Amino acid sequence: MNTLMGLINIEHEHDFLEELTYFRCGAATPFAGRYRLIDFSLSNMVKSGVEEVGIFTNHKYRSLMDHVRSGGAWELARRRGGLFILPPDWNDPTDISRGDLRHFHNNRDYFHRSKSDHVLICGSQYISNTSYDSAFKHHLDTDADVTLIKVQIDENKPEHMSQLRVEQDEEGRVTNLTNDQNNHNVFTSVYIIKKEVLMNLVDQCIAFHKDNFFFHGVKENIEELKVEAYQYDGYFAFVNSVESFFRNNMNLLNPKAYKELFFTNEFVQTKVSNEPPVKYRTTAEVTDSLLANGCVIDGDVHNSLLFRGVKVGKGAVVKNSIIMQRCIIEEDVHLENVILDKDVHISSGQTFIGSSEKPYVVAKRQVI
Repeated sequence: MNTLMGLINIEHEHDFLEELTYFRCGAATPFAGRYRLIDFSLSNMVKSGVEEVGIFTNHKYRSLMDHVRSGGAWELARRRGGLFILPPDWNDPTDISRGDLRHFHNNRDYFHRSKSDHVLICGSQYISNTSYDSAFKHHLDTDADVTLIKVQIDENKPEHMSQLRVEQDEEGRVTNLTNDQNNHNVFTSVYIIKKEVLMNLVDQCIAFHKDNFFFHGVKENIEELKVEAYQYDGYFAFVNSVESFFRNNMNLLNPKAYKELFFTNEFVQTKVSNEPPVKYRTTAEVTDSLLANGCVIDGDVHNSLLFRGVKVGKGAVVKNSIIMQRCIIEEDVHLENVILDKDVHISSGQTFIGSSEKPYVVAKRQVI
């Protein structure tokens, strides 16, 4: 059937956010005040008509499972299809697969039981708010084996350096994927592939002891496959380092960027958390900031992003910083260019100053 099933493959996304991924996988990292990185991947799939989504995960996935649960927040809590968490289950004594090929091998039933003939695959490091309907139509119209989603960048930023670049011939067919930094056609790591092609490539990769499906299955066979590309022209970001996480969060304090990401298409869905509105006390001063529900502000907050339930004491100054859920900042604290992970408690009188290029990061549940 000409329908899509979904796969979010985060097997290779290991601790790319340093302190922020000490206790969670990168996909579960909070973003933009009330979301997690995986929310964008899940929401985009649902907007594209995907009714069954699997998640390949292998490391620190407790926080991820707590967040996505049954998939109800994304309308994926279904009797047929729905959301499937596919953690490692290496129960085949004859299995010789490695890397993410082990996930494909041990979860063959997820693919075989689906009636869809095409698979939409992505990770969690590419941020956008879109539907892939047009890309899927292009995939079907060109009868492609694989269709890559690409974006056009204006300038190379550090987070773009590791992204593959798409080279195409005059007819639009993809001829190569390179690391040429002069090529501004950047592959988003989102692609659509025929399910039959996917399963054949999985078998081929396992037979030759490969460990990365996309690199060894798709990229190395690009001359034999019919690979097309579809360009996305809306707002996007890549989050693959602490610096890019900080920069792309802070960029959302620009109203234009915030509206482009969250209000040009349907809402980005996330787990519901009921909190009272922000409480601004008489001593509070807040400018150019984004505050989530449940915050209580007695001090100064400037050009910062506060997640749910943050408390800022009297005389405290929070500037150019990202403060995650339930952090407590006592009186007369000064924070500048800082990222506090969840449940951090900063006692009175402390000063922490980082830089915009290298923010000071405090791992979750620390008392300082």
